[in-house]
Amino acid sequence: MTENALVAVFLRSRTVTTQVLAADDPRVISEAADAVLRGDLIILPTDTVYGVGASAFDGRAIESLYVAKRRSLDKGIPILIADGADLERLVTDVPSRAAALIRRFWPGPLTLVLPKRKDLPAVISQSDSIAVRMPDHDLSRRLIRAAGGALAATSANLSGHPPALTVNMALQDLAGSVVVAVDAGPSRGEQASTVVDCTGEDLRILRSGPLSMSDLGPVVG
Repeated sequence: MTENALVAVFLRSRTVTTQVLAADDPRVISEAADAVLRGDLIILPTDTVYGVGASAFDGRAIESLYVAKRRSLDKGIPILIADGADLERLVTDVPSRAAALIRRFWPGPLTLVLPKRKDLPAVISQSDSIAVRMPDHDLSRRLIRAAGGALAATSANLSGHPPALTVNMALQDLAGSVVVAVDAGPSRGEQASTVVDCTGEDLRILRSGPLSMSDLGPVVG
């Protein structure tokens, strides 16, 4: 997909009415999951900051996510999963050091960059790798599970804007682009997850976050 193609997606995109649902609303899982399965975008709480997501297996929905975020195509979209078994649907290999980090820090605020499966939508990442995380948030994992087990999701703000710590902050940037917004009150964290590249010989922190190398290093030796 080219930048011109992304502009075409923008031109055909529509403004939608956003349904805001409280986290304790009995409809919240079914409404949000149904929206994802239809190819629409949603706002959801996580254990870090609010995220905006689409099905990780729907290329057109992921294109819409780039448009809504005004995100450059050279910045891939991370994936949130609900269960460890879903990882094999997304990546081709889990190095031993990545497996050690998963055992220690998942679910939690750690995103791991791993070799991606080639059958994922190409637009999700222009490289041979993909960023994956399992959030430590029961509601978000229930929602992800109901929506197919994997969400292409990133922070619920326009690119370059501060992360959204409440659903209202997220809607200031994304109202009109998302069909459902799940309101779980103020986010538990104030910064996005730590991102670690596990594809090379040495671990590299690509984005600082709640976990530092002093937390990660002892786990992988």
